[in-house]
This record gives sequence, C-alpha cells and structure tokens, in this order.
Amino acid sequence: MAEKSGNKPPGEKKLRRKSRISDLAKSEERLALKLLLPALLIIVLIAFYPLAQVFYTSFTDRVFASGEETNFVGFDNYRRLLSVHITELEPLIDETSGQQLVDPESGELLYERPLDVLPREPRRYREFNQFDLFGKRYVIGATDPSFIDSVQNTIIFTVISVFIELILGLVIALVVNSKFRFRGSMRAAMLVPWAVITVVSARMWEWMLAPSRIGLFNAFFDWLGVIDSPIAFLATGGYQLSSMIAIDVWKTTPFMALLLLAGLQTLPGEIYEAAEIDGAGKIRQFFLITLPLLKPAIAVALIFRTLDALRVFDIFQVVLGSSAYSMASYNYFQLIGNRNMGMASAIGVIIFILIFGFAVSYIKMLGVDQE
Repeated sequence: MAEKSGNKPPGEKKLRRKSRISDLAKSEERLALKLLLPALLIIVLIAFYPLAQVFYTSFTDRVFASGEETNFVGFDNYRRLLSVHITELEPLIDETSGQQLVDPESGELLYERPLDVLPREPRRYREFNQFDLFGKRYVIGATDPSFIDSVQNTIIFTVISVFIELILGLVIALVVNSKFRFRGSMRAAMLVPWAVITVVSARMWEWMLAPSRIGLFNAFFDWLGVIDSPIAFLATGGYQLSSMIAIDVWKTTPFMALLLLAGLQTLPGEIYEAAEIDGAGKIRQFFLITLPLLKPAIAVALIFRTLDALRVFDIFQVVLGSSAYSMASYNYFQLIGNRNMGMASAIGVIIFILIFGFAVSYIKMLGVDQE
C-alpha cells in the first residue's frame, strides 16, 4: 500500500527535530558570545594586557621611574635570578703533617672557602647553602642567593600554612556545621581573625613575639620555666619562617573554614540518613561520603589559599622587613629599592608560573575537571 503524500518516515522526523535543536543551540551560543563580548574585552584590557606588558618588561633592563633608555636583554634577568651552581669543597690539608685540618671547638673537618671555588665568570656565584652527601661537602652557589632564599621561604610557607589551614579549617567547618546552641554566634566569632586587617594582625603578633617582657610568648615560656633567656623569634633564622606561618594560620584559617562550610551546606542529608540506616558510623560517613563529595569545595579552597600564599607580601614586609624575603616582598625590594623594573617583572612572571602550576596540579590531583 502506497504511503500518503503528507506522511513522512519516523527517521526523517527525528533528523529534522535534531536539526532544529542543533540550530537553536547554535543560536543560543552565538547570543551567549555576544553577551559575553563586553566582559571579555574588559578582561583583556585590565588583565591580559598588563600581564603581557609584564612578560615583555621581564626581557628588558627597564629602570623604574627613570627616563633611561630601555634595552632588550632576552633571558638575562631570568639567568641572574635562577642560575645555580653546585661545587664540591675539598678539605683543608696541613702542609706539614699531610692530615686534614679539624675545627678545635666543634671537631668538624675544615673545608676550603666557597668564595675560592665558586665561578665568577661569566656570572658571579655567591654561597647560598652547604650540604653533605656520601661523606663529601658541597656548596650551592647562586647568582642571586636572596631570590633563591625567597623562593624557598615562599614554597615552605605555602605548603605548611595551607596544609595546616586545610586541616584546622575542615575541623572547624565540621564543628560549626553540626547543630548546637549558639551556632550562629560561633560562626560569626570564628571570622574575627580573618576580619582583622593584615597589617594590624601582623603588628599584634610582632608585639606578642617580642624578645622582652612585653612579648606574650616569651613571658609565658618564662613563667613555665622552659627558657633561660628570651627568644628572638623574629631575628633568629630558625624561628622567622615558623612565626610567619603561625601568623598566617591564625588569620586565614577562618577563611578556609568558611569555604569548606559552604561546601558542607550543599551536601544532601538523605545520603547520611541512608548511611545511618545501613549502620555506617560517623567516621565511615566522613571518609566514604563527606570527603568524596567535598572534593570540589576542597579544591576551590586550596586554589584560593595557595594563590594567596604564593604571593604573600604584607606579613613578611611588615614583620621581617629586609631580614627575610618572600618572593613578593623581594619583588617589591627590586622594584622600589633597586628600581630594577625588568628584574621585578621577571620575578612577577615566575610567581605567575608557580601559581599556575599549583592550580593545575590541584585540579588534576583532585579530579575536579572530570566531575
């Protein structure tokens, strides 16, 4: 029996329907692009153009606030910042006895001076650190030891502070997410350290860490009888970075807790009710339900805090000044102190690359891009 002229096969109808949906989707995409175009232009003007300018300036010898001619120097700024050289140190030998010389006080072997063995051409290397490996002594030389030290300070500061803040923030978020009296007051109180201006909190901690009777920690340790003399927390190399981490953890843990609390608020309660019916305890619920579902919130919190920690400037500048640098404070020193805008721009590019690397690593490790 012949088909009627007005009827069409079901397959052709489906194809036409898909075609109409596809055309509608393309039309919506074009409309979305038109609506986003002004915002994209603003982002290009206020973000990408300055970033491109910083990249370009990092390849020049431009002097800040000066009319001197700017020259293109290529990767010279990066070589001056990142060049590192490792050299073995030979032990000193007594010419008379032929035996190795030993320090009479410490009993350790004496080695030749790093200044005598580190290269001076084509770039001069200065001592950054020494280490022992397989019974031999080595010296690490750098063309800019202060920058290498600032990189080390920044990475150690970032890793330790963000890890501690994540653990404490997760604990605080779990506590204030539970039901108890005055929960709202507790949530407001936990934000007080974060609300304090960073410069103010840095000065507060500077007074508490003072190596005198006005220093809270020295007074407390003296009262406990655990110290014989005041500890110069901000002047002793072993305590400086620890002090910076303590200040940052006190101030920024509430921010981490707030981000994680927002993530906890989005978790469906039905899953926990079903888990309780199945006999799962609180600990199993935490590791099997809460942590997996909280991964996107944890990733956001880690990225935000890591971005902030890698460019830390204020507490290092306020509390330590020029006695110890972060990458951002050393950037400020090069720009304002030395007026070396090309070098400062190179430091800014390195900070940007570090931040980008950490952000991508977090997203890949936590699998947020797949969810």
